[in-house]
Amino acid sequence: MALPFFISHITPLTFFYFHLLYSSASASPPTAVTDLNLTSILSSFQNLTSFSSLLSSTSVASDLTRRQDPITLLAVPNPYLSLPPSSDLTRRLPPTSLGDVLRYHILLQYFSWTDLLKIPPSGVLVTTLLQTTGRAPANFGAVNITRNPLTNAITIQSPAPYSDSNATVLSLIKTLPYNITILAVNSLLVPYDFNLMASESRPPPGLNITKALIDGHNFNVAAALLSASGVVDEFEADEGGAGITLFVPTDGAFSDLPGNVRLQSLPADKKSVVLKFHVLHSYYPLGSLESIVNPVQPTLATEDNGAGSFTLNISRFNGSVAIDTGIVQASVTQTVFDQNPVSIFGVSKVLLPREIFGKDSPGVIPKPGNSAVGTSVQTPELSPSPEKSAWLSSPASSPEGLKSEGQRFRAQCGIVALYCIVLYLVV
Repeated sequence: MALPFFISHITPLTFFYFHLLYSSASASPPTAVTDLNLTSILSSFQNLTSFSSLLSSTSVASDLTRRQDPITLLAVPNPYLSLPPSSDLTRRLPPTSLGDVLRYHILLQYFSWTDLLKIPPSGVLVTTLLQTTGRAPANFGAVNITRNPLTNAITIQSPAPYSDSNATVLSLIKTLPYNITILAVNSLLVPYDFNLMASESRPPPGLNITKALIDGHNFNVAAALLSASGVVDEFEADEGGAGITLFVPTDGAFSDLPGNVRLQSLPADKKSVVLKFHVLHSYYPLGSLESIVNPVQPTLATEDNGAGSFTLNISRFNGSVAIDTGIVQASVTQTVFDQNPVSIFGVSKVLLPREIFGKDSPGVIPKPGNSAVGTSVQTPELSPSPEKSAWLSSPASSPEGLKSEGQRFRAQCGIVALYCIVLYLVV
């Protein structure tokens, strides 16, 4: 009777806990925008493949992966993208300027189709991703969305009174409540009074690289090394020329260094070379890295040590940018900063040059047990102690001894089993 009593009192409580667990699991928050691969969504629509490629090649897609706010994307289908003036813009604009034009097509607000039909004829002003860059004058980084009350046609254009760039919404492509909406529009939008060449010709931003890394929250070790070595001043001085591209290892990458690599023990000049090995003396946005023509790239360390040395092999592998030093294979994990003439990318491993950390190089500690050239170390033969020798030759280790031990063990198990049965019947 104990069993029914136990079930009647415990089962309801158990069901109650299961119900709470199920309710909390089913009430998970909606998917964040950062969990969405926007280019992957666009690639499923054949008419939006060209627009998707533009987002990837200008690093705008990587900008979106870091955002957590809802957005509405204005995408231009392939047929409209191949017509002027959209075709002219995509052909003649440099990646940085084209990137800002594309940022103008990302509204920082979620609009369902029902929301669009509720827009008043006077219109609403909506901020775009371009406005957040600080490169759009006044409020020209925003768009004005209006609705024709007779036809319900939705028009999007600059808030400037005499702007001649506008686009009409063709259709709703996809919506993922309440994070993202993709609308098809019939033309690329150009921000009013926006110098399309400004992003290519504007002066260096005077970026504090160390501060940018600290703000990235995952590059404290690299920031400390750069600051202590003094090479960061040289990097910032190079911003005014062809620009620079930095590959910065994450804090986790430094903690994953092999035990035989003594980076901190290197002399100051060698440590400086390793840090310069992480820098290209040209500005490359992510899209340019992904489509780089010459995979073997010289670094700042190459300039100090001669052509052909301290080079990086950069290629695209499994959908990301891969970097091969000859002894280390790393990948680009995130964009920390990207504004001409400086781009900073987080990488999964410390880039170790083979000239310093290759076999028999000064940056590598020999593994224990390695012998000098021309000598050999033999492991002494092990002989059993007298006690072990006696045990090994004892009768118990013979087949007959093992057999008798097994018989005794089975007999003991039978006695124990019989005792348990009797005890159960008596109780």
